[in-house]
Amino acid sequence: MSDPLAPKAPQEKGIIGWINYRLPIFDFTKSLQDYLTPKNLNYFWSFGSIAGVCLMIQIITGIVLAMHYTPQTGHAFESVEHIMRDVNYGWLLRYTHAVGASMFFVTVYIHIFRAFYYGSYKNPRELLWFIGVIILLAMMAAAFMGYVLPWGQMSLWGATVITSFFDKIPVIGTAIGTWLRGGFSVDNATLNRFFALHYLVPFIILGLVVIHIWALHHHGSSNPTGVEVKSKKDVIPFHPYYTIKDCFGFGVFFIIFAIFIFFIPNYLGHPDNYIPADPMVTPPHIVPEWYFLPFYAILRSIPNAFLGVVAMFSSIAVLFFLPWLDTSKVRSGRYRPVFKVFFWVFLVDVLFLGFIGESPAEGWYVVGGRIATLYYFFHFLVLLPVIGKLETTRPVPASLSEAK
Repeated sequence: MSDPLAPKAPQEKGIIGWINYRLPIFDFTKSLQDYLTPKNLNYFWSFGSIAGVCLMIQIITGIVLAMHYTPQTGHAFESVEHIMRDVNYGWLLRYTHAVGASMFFVTVYIHIFRAFYYGSYKNPRELLWFIGVIILLAMMAAAFMGYVLPWGQMSLWGATVITSFFDKIPVIGTAIGTWLRGGFSVDNATLNRFFALHYLVPFIILGLVVIHIWALHHHGSSNPTGVEVKSKKDVIPFHPYYTIKDCFGFGVFFIIFAIFIFFIPNYLGHPDNYIPADPMVTPPHIVPEWYFLPFYAILRSIPNAFLGVVAMFSSIAVLFFLPWLDTSKVRSGRYRPVFKVFFWVFLVDVLFLGFIGESPAEGWYVVGGRIATLYYFFHFLVLLPVIGKLETTRPVPASLSEAK
C-alpha cells in the first residue's frame, strides 16, 4: 500500500490527467506497455494472448445467450432452437460460442505443449505453471457443464455416464454423484445447477488469468533458449514489438475461426446432440466433446470404474508435479536431443488417446487405449526423471545475445 503522506505527482492536464490523478489506471496501462520481454520470442508465445481473446469471446457470447436460454428440461432444447431460428443473429452467437470453446481448447493445448517443450514450468515459474493447470481444470468444468445445456441426446447421456463414475468412489461416491446431479439421476435439477455454474466459472477463469498474468510479469516470460535475461541487450519492450506480432497471430486465428463458424460450424460437434434428450433411448456410442477424448480414453482403459476415475484425474494431477519430475537443469528442448524425441512421441501418444476416446470400446481399441494410457504415465513418472539425469545436452548459450 502506498504511503498516504508521500508527495503526489503533479496532476496532468485534461480529462485523462484528472482521472489518472485520482485513479492511476493510465499509469498502470503504461506499465504494461513498458513491460520488457526477451527479444527472441517466437509465434508460439502469441497463443497466450489468443487464449485471452478466446476467453472474452466466450464470456460475451455466453452472457447474451443466457438471456434467451431456458434451463428446464422441458424447454431447454426448444430454447436453443429459438436462439438459432428466431433471435436476431442468434445462430451466429451460438456457433461463435460453440466453436469458440473448441478454439479455446486448441489454443490452450498448444500453449501447454509449448511450455512442455521449452521448459516454461521450471524454477522460478512453478506457481505460474500451477495457476495455468488450475485454469485448464476450470475450463474443463465449464465445458462439461456447457455441453449438457443444449439438452440433446449426447448432452443427457454424456452427463449420465460421467457423473455415474463418481458413484464408484468408495464411501463418499454416492453422495458426490447425488450432489453433482442434484438427485439420483440427471434431470431438471442437474440442468439448473449446471447452467448456474457454467455461467459462473468463466468469471472465475478470468480472475485466475489476471493472477496468471501477474505471476508472469513478476519473473518475466521464458523464451525458446530457456536462458534467463541477463542484460538490457536481451530484452525489448512488449509494445510495439510483440503487440504487432500478436495482432498478426490474431488475424490468422480469426480467419480459421471464421472458416469454422461460417462453413463447418458443426464439424467438431456430434449429430446426436441435435436429437432432443430421451432418457428411454440410449445412443449406440456415447462420446464427449473432442477436447475430452484423451482423458475419456484413459478413463475407459481401466477395467475397474473407480480406478478409471482415479487414472483420469491423475492424468491431470501429474502436471502439478512436472517441475520436479523433469530433473534436467536445462530448460529448453532445443538443447535436449533425447528429450526432444520423446516429446514428439508423447504428443503422438496424446493424439492417439484422442482417437481411442472417440472409437468404440471393443477389439484392438481397448488394447491400444491401455498401452497409450500406460505410456502417458510412463512418460511423466519414469522417462522425464531418467532422461533428465542421464541425457547429454547440447551447449547452452551464456545469454540470449549469444544464442543462434
